[in-house]
Amino acid sequence: MFRMIVTACVSMLVAHGATAQTSTTDLNRRTVERRAVEAVIWGMPAVNYDFMLQEMLSKTNGKVNQIVYWSRPLDWHNQTLTPNPDAIYFMTFINTKNVGPMVIDVPPAGDDGSLNGNIVNVWQVPLEDTGLMGADKGAGGKYLILPPDYASKIPDGYIPLQAGTYGSYALLRSNLKSHSDADVVKSVAYGKRIKVYPLSQADNPPQTAFADAADVLFDSTIRYNLRFFEGLDRIVQSEPWIDRDRVMIDQLKSLGIEKGKPFKPDAQTKAILETGAQEARAWLEAKYDAGLPQFWEGTHWSFPAPPALIKSAQAGFTEPDAYPVDDRGLAYSYAYIGIKRLGAGQFYLISIRDKDGNALDGGKTYRLTVPSNPPIEQYWSITAYDRETHALIRNMPRASRSSQIAELQKGGDGSVDVYFGPKAPAGKESNWVPTDPKRPFEVMFRLYAPTKALFEKTWKLPDLQVD
Repeated sequence: MFRMIVTACVSMLVAHGATAQTSTTDLNRRTVERRAVEAVIWGMPAVNYDFMLQEMLSKTNGKVNQIVYWSRPLDWHNQTLTPNPDAIYFMTFINTKNVGPMVIDVPPAGDDGSLNGNIVNVWQVPLEDTGLMGADKGAGGKYLILPPDYASKIPDGYIPLQAGTYGSYALLRSNLKSHSDADVVKSVAYGKRIKVYPLSQADNPPQTAFADAADVLFDSTIRYNLRFFEGLDRIVQSEPWIDRDRVMIDQLKSLGIEKGKPFKPDAQTKAILETGAQEARAWLEAKYDAGLPQFWEGTHWSFPAPPALIKSAQAGFTEPDAYPVDDRGLAYSYAYIGIKRLGAGQFYLISIRDKDGNALDGGKTYRLTVPSNPPIEQYWSITAYDRETHALIRNMPRASRSSQIAELQKGGDGSVDVYFGPKAPAGKESNWVPTDPKRPFEVMFRLYAPTKALFEKTWKLPDLQVD
């Protein structure tokens, strides 16, 4: 009976102008392409991490278990995803595989400075927040990053973090009081008090090495081509499988990614992988363009990521009936870092459309009115990004305006009008964020140390409108 069925199927294929062999080839191609699409979506946060790590290793003097930093507020040379140009960035990429537990020693907050920081693992799962609104509450703390399955006694005085991976990283933002040269120097000096060292050398820690990336074209934007799979292979080769992801072992094997073996796809497989990567990109862009969940009713301001993802990530993806891989892939296609207590130290809002629902056009001029009494204890900022790359718009003299800007013009009621466009409106240069007239853009509104008025929605940010 089975042979009769097979014979009938082959006859049908031949009748339609195909052979069993070409059908198998086509099925294999389709399988690899489909799995390539899913691998991009699933692997996005880890490859996002890897791209940043590779930029540090190839473009700066920074090394793993050291610190790379930007000695001035970020400009367009920093092509990470949706960064904040209104803080001084310090990043440390940790790897515990050969050295054991690693310490990130955060200084206490004071008149000389403070931090808003986040620590994540390779998959950008939030492990802990640091600084004023983090676990140390501004008192300073020694965050101890542990290797997978570490079972030894934790010494007193440390905040232990089970990463579940050998790699992890911390984004530590040294807060600015203003953009004045003196305040920038002060913020940098405070950030340089951060220490990174192995627990095994805690009794006499070596001096932490710092690499300045301020003048480096640091481009970690997502590459939807073979480079994506090369990054994914590096993760598979260097990290243990997490139980929830073991289903991907055979999926990736069919793409040529297998632990312990070199990734050497032939020309045909390379072409299929790149087609899959482009399809994944189109799917992610369509999902993003459809809009994230609305924050304020009647506006185009949205949550920084789907709430289901935020909930799962803060729980370490341990919920038995939830694993929002699609939402995670989307979020890490336009941003990086995970926040343990989103809404405590910082909160973000995204908009890709104006008041009339049209996509933001870099050739037009828009006005955003930030109402008086913003719900913050620290500062707010608004940043423009390239809509396609989700990075700072290239070749622009600046990317944001914030409440830290001394020359920012205010209305009589304390409100602030911020302008976006290719040219500054007359007399409004201090309140202007330049855009590229040839490219669409998007904006992110940040609130540091937000207050309850934001979440009770008694304060509301209106949409951008064509001016």
